[in-house]
Amino acid sequence: MQRLDEIFNITYGNQLDLNKCKTCEAPAGCNFVNRSSVNCGVSARVMPPTKATCYPAGCITSAMGGSVLSSFVQQEPFVTGQNVKVLIPKGDMALSEKLYYCACIEANRFRFSTFGREANASFDSLIVPSRDEIPDQYLGKDTAGFFSSKSAFHRQTLDTTQWQLFLIGQLFTIKKGKRLTKANMAEGDIPFIGASDSNNGQTALIGNDKNLHPGNLITVNYNGSIGEAFYQPRPFVASDDVNILYPKKFRLNKYVGLFLCAVIQNEKYRFSYGRKWHKDLMERSSIRLPVDANGNPDWKYMERYMKGMPFSSNL
Repeated sequence: MQRLDEIFNITYGNQLDLNKCKTCEAPAGCNFVNRSSVNCGVSARVMPPTKATCYPAGCITSAMGGSVLSSFVQQEPFVTGQNVKVLIPKGDMALSEKLYYCACIEANRFRFSTFGREANASFDSLIVPSRDEIPDQYLGKDTAGFFSSKSAFHRQTLDTTQWQLFLIGQLFTIKKGKRLTKANMAEGDIPFIGASDSNNGQTALIGNDKNLHPGNLITVNYNGSIGEAFYQPRPFVASDDVNILYPKKFRLNKYVGLFLCAVIQNEKYRFSYGRKWHKDLMERSSIRLPVDANGNPDWKYMERYMKGMPFSSNL
């Protein structure tokens, strides 16, 4: 076993604020890596400030706050937001080995929390298997093409230049969840949605059916893992850290719901523990959506797009 900093050179990233960067489309600019647990931590593509140096592809990024210890091998040049560390191997290292160390790092997540004990101080000294202790099945494993555009997985691109802004409060009636402590939870099979960034927001299964919401809705964390959005396919109960979005004048389904969740999550960088996404602020917040010939949200396009995604048949 070794300390993490004996295997990697570890530094803080660029410490940039996304709202101060100019966003762009590929091939211009580079990826912006934030403290997210999805999309390899990439929340946007930006033109980096003049003094910011892009890190090369192949580095590992790990979140010190937010989705703590979410770790990814970056496949394209990138810059980072606040509170993200960058790990550069001290020697040649195969992609399969880097992915193994990402898993080792994330296995330590239980030691930390977003607001109570962030990972900054002790991250470099985390104890992980030495390179000699990596299981054989991870050594030199051929991962060529796994992230390549030539792989079997087709990466769709979106032209967002003609999308328009819509108030979330214009599209949804927003209801706040209700507080329910663990001591008052009864055993059952009803999903309880908390302020989590994983497992579709579900933190427990309960028998309490008071404050039950029907399925086919979207939940968004206003506290905890702020801005994490999930489509809920079945009836559920939500905590008071969660806002529930009821569609107003359109028919929601799982495809449109998942599309909207991705769009909503793209706005979470605007919020933090000091600026929570509470109900009133969420109603006044805008999201950018594709539009039809009449300037209304193009729900059919969103559904078609999601159905064309890899593995969509399993949704």
